[in-house]
Amino acid sequence: VQLQASGGGLAQAGGSLRLSCTASEQTFTFYPAGWFRQAPGNEREFVAGISWSGTTTDYADSVKGRFTISRDNVKNIVYLEMNSLKPEDTAIYYCAANSRSRNIVRIGVTDYDYWGQGTLVTVSS
Repeated sequence: VQLQASGGGLAQAGGSLRLSCTASEQTFTFYPAGWFRQAPGNEREFVAGISWSGTTTDYADSVKGRFTISRDNVKNIVYLEMNSLKPEDTAIYYCAANSRSRNIVRIGVTDYDYWGQGTLVTVSS
């Protein structure tokens, strides 16, 4: 499965962006998916995850109440709606898929075996 992340760009603090992750194969719809981010000098960290059905989601504490993950299994797309952006949200955002579980949302980088190329989000103060 190939994943293509898009939607990054420059936003002002308090603004919004929506990221999209498009998968190349329909099998993606059976996998939990997640968004991770990596800022310069930092390790890649979990941001949000969603089960294959979309009924279960999980978020990092730093984005709860501001970010929303969702998916459209007809279009093979997972979205990350980011509101009330802060300068500390600046990072490269990666989408990922976990082929080894179904409705369990994992938060570890090593739990995911398919990764997109990343899209840069820059938030100015």
